[in-house]
Amino acid sequence: MSFPLFIGLRYLRARKREAFLSLIGVIATVGIALGVMTLDVVLSVMSGFERDLRDRILGLTPHVTVESPSGSFVPSPGLVERLRAVRGVSAASPYVVGQVVLSSGDELAGVELRGVSGQGGATDLARHVVGGDLAEIEERHALGGDDASAVLLSGIVLGRDVARRLRVGRGDPVTVVSPQGMPTAVGLVPRVKRFVVVGVFRSGMSEYDGSRAFVSLDQGRRFFRLGARVNGVEVRADEADEADVIAKLLAPLLDIGLTTTDWKLSNRTLFSALQLEKTVYFIVLLLIVLVAAFNIVATLIMVVMNKRKDIAVLKSMGARNADIAKIFLWSGLSIGVVGATTGSLLGWILCWALQRFEFVQLPPDVFYVSTLPVEIYPQYFLGVLLMALLICSLASAYPASKAARIIPVDVLRYE
Repeated sequence: MSFPLFIGLRYLRARKREAFLSLIGVIATVGIALGVMTLDVVLSVMSGFERDLRDRILGLTPHVTVESPSGSFVPSPGLVERLRAVRGVSAASPYVVGQVVLSSGDELAGVELRGVSGQGGATDLARHVVGGDLAEIEERHALGGDDASAVLLSGIVLGRDVARRLRVGRGDPVTVVSPQGMPTAVGLVPRVKRFVVVGVFRSGMSEYDGSRAFVSLDQGRRFFRLGARVNGVEVRADEADEADVIAKLLAPLLDIGLTTTDWKLSNRTLFSALQLEKTVYFIVLLLIVLVAAFNIVATLIMVVMNKRKDIAVLKSMGARNADIAKIFLWSGLSIGVVGATTGSLLGWILCWALQRFEFVQLPPDVFYVSTLPVEIYPQYFLGVLLMALLICSLASAYPASKAARIIPVDVLRYE
């Protein structure tokens, strides 16, 4: 152990008559630990909310969407197969979409009706269906009476909030009305078709649960009278974070006039706001560490004033200014290492406990999650630790420079 480090640690263990200095050092250490712990926990919780929000959005949103500026197009033969063959693409399927009004009895609800193929097309819709089976939208279901008088209706899956508004459940009929009418001899007549509810989905986001309904692709085409046209093609990537890269790979394979949009671009404003909020919280909570760093400055200045004779003796024995400065730099950095390491450890334990035991419950009528979401990123903990150590080092620089500038003859003249 070098003598600057040895002496610096020794100065932090003040004698009995200098216990006040040790108390200030302990307060500074505790302050840094609390600041680091709070910063780690807040960043982990905000990361958890961001991850949970992203998962919910991607549950009902394709990673990449292929669209036409005109709103609909006839896909060329083999287009979907070409998209599926791209490396990194796990699924691709056409879809149709339009605004409709659902009615049941006296209840009405305006929703976005989407026609999808397979198990929700290229989305994760099937995982969010909590009542019924998504696959049943491809089938026709008998409604009412015996086999002879029963009416065969296609299936529809509603969002939970839509189903509650209409007061319907699995097996109940709903009427779908399109605001775009059909031309007849007596004028425009709204298109009307009955469906039977075969399932209810719950994503946890009111934007989806209260405004979407799903039918099969064929039924969607027939209802909107699109013929062979579709409104777009949904593409799902193996890795959601690579959606922008996949979009660029798909572009050369598209028909003329088609464009791609990835989910990052579509939700850029939302996630930029979340990132800005996280940055603001980081800066605000970093002030806790800065306040604790002022205690380090006060502690080291008082140590320098109290150890002027020791510094003068060390310089008289040949210690250089750099050696004297290192003594107090090591003192301040030692406080930072102990405080930041302790805070990081406590923050990790608390985040793990929040993940494991979920003892913080959230009101379901306010938040879309029932418990506090936590996502632990080691790089965040490491970044906070290094930032705290940097602040402690900077806080130690001024007292260290003051100690290094002490002139031995001025101190020892009257001794």
